[in-house]
Amino acid sequence: MRHGTLVLLLILGFAVQALAGKIYGSVTENGKPIAKGVKIEVTCGTNSYPAETDEYGAFNLFAMAQGKCTLKVAYQGQMPSIEINSFERPTQYDLILEKNSGGQYSLKRK
Repeated sequence: MRHGTLVLLLILGFAVQALAGKIYGSVTENGKPIAKGVKIEVTCGTNSYPAETDEYGAFNLFAMAQGKCTLKVAYQGQMPSIEINSFERPTQYDLILEKNSGGQYSLKRK
């Protein structure tokens, strides 16, 4: 009985991820990946989905909600954002951090 419950939980866990929209990509600044551990947050309506960058500036998360979302990067005391879309299928967002003359960061797609 215990073994069957564990198998059922694993199957349900994978089924939930299959319905989720995988959002992945990378963040660079001046052509180089940003540091490991930079916080990324995707917000779709009232739902938030956190992630962190790895040593290559890459991130990976599953957003249960679909539609228009906002991706934010917590970088050097700022929180630049960009509007994205979450779909049933995986979506890649490779982003570039740009600093304007006033010292403010913005995000744009590669």
